[in-house]
Amino acid sequence: MTISSSLSAGVSGLAANAHRLATISDNIANSATYGYRRAVTDFHSLVMGNDSGRYVAGGVSATSQRLIDESGALSSTTNPTDLAVRGRGFLPVSSSVMAGERGSEDFRLTTTGSFRADEDGYLRTPDGQTLLGWPAELDGSIGTYPRDTASGLQPVRVPAGELSGIATTEVTLAVNLPATETQEESLGLPEELTVEYYDNLGTTQQLGLTFTPTVPAAGAPPSNEWTLQITDGASADAVVGEYTLVFDDSRGAGGSLATMTAITGGPFDPATGTFSIDVAGGPIEMDVGLPGVSGGLSQLAGVFAPLSVGRDGAATGNLTSVEVDPGGFVHAYYDNGESRRIYQVPLVDVANSNGLETHDGQSYSLTRESGEMLLWNAGDGPTGDIVGFAREESTVDVASELTQLIQTQRAYSSNAKVIQTVELSLAEETDLPVEISVWVLERSELIPLRVCSATIAPLLVRMLDMCVWS
Repeated sequence: MTISSSLSAGVSGLAANAHRLATISDNIANSATYGYRRAVTDFHSLVMGNDSGRYVAGGVSATSQRLIDESGALSSTTNPTDLAVRGRGFLPVSSSVMAGERGSEDFRLTTTGSFRADEDGYLRTPDGQTLLGWPAELDGSIGTYPRDTASGLQPVRVPAGELSGIATTEVTLAVNLPATETQEESLGLPEELTVEYYDNLGTTQQLGLTFTPTVPAAGAPPSNEWTLQITDGASADAVVGEYTLVFDDSRGAGGSLATMTAITGGPFDPATGTFSIDVAGGPIEMDVGLPGVSGGLSQLAGVFAPLSVGRDGAATGNLTSVEVDPGGFVHAYYDNGESRRIYQVPLVDVANSNGLETHDGQSYSLTRESGEMLLWNAGDGPTGDIVGFAREESTVDVASELTQLIQTQRAYSSNAKVIQTVELSLAEETDLPVEISVWVLERSELIPLRVCSATIAPLLVRMLDMCVWS
């Protein structure tokens, strides 16, 4: 019946606006929550059917959706492991720190988080979400892992309290030898140079380089030849390489290295200007420059001058900080100036991010509606990059939410007024005075007449007049 359907429509209006009020209040409450994605409520009319000349109210229904595909603005912080995704994609996280204990139900996605090392070194948020990534090899390379599953991901752990020592694998020399020492009147005194390097334990060791000139016979031209002998202090000063150096004396190329011949040790490669020697901890590549090109070994004038000596590696150092670059690579920095790549954090992409299931702590999980996931290198494919020292702000616009709040309150009050009006129209006979109750038709007879509250008041006044004159 029409009046009853009006009551049902008013009740559905109250429920729908209460639904919308819940989403608005949740949005306003989380307007300062990092990573929060606002929820919206949509209304849908219900049609119960209508006949010619007779309308039956259907009411309204409400549905809510969280707009996960919207991104908030980024704000800077002072913590290097405060992370935010700039663009599309999600950070992989888990509620469990042990890879063997983590199940698919623990795998979550988030767009931002304040990750800090816990007592075991794992990067976690205050609410217990652990950052996941692929571990790097000792040389910093990342192995091959599946891209359509989280099975290869492991909790990112900071090597807190661990020392780092990097062995030397390459030494670069730029030394000038005195040309006068290869003339007939020279004394043939050797020139010595000590080069430090780091062994596999981060301990400083020494290479001894001795350059001995070849003195020509009386009346002979300068030999322009030297013998280089290399000893290793870590091997009790054992000889690890001996070479014959010949320098060019032609116009234009005079003083540059012409040839280098190995007596013992690895052969000299003229294409790269390098040779290899075996010290106690392993091979070291020596770079002395290309033949005919300045910048490496040279023979000019009468001064012995080590122009530059360089090496890689580092002594033992302590961890000072951990940072994540835009590509998702996690780097550990040490006080000896060295850094080491320890993990790579990929970004997770799904076809329909609004289909993800929402959990506490601005985290999400995969559903049938979201589609399957795919792991991408940050900055590659459709995904954005990762920003350190940053957090993503809430997507809530408080001014817009307050405007909707006023609209919802008015709509709620209006629906309550509809219910109040219908209730008056459906008043029971016992609500009328006893003196006039006999003049009022039965409720079952009034209803088909479609008597509304606007017409029943004059009717009751007329009945009161009749009772007085009788």
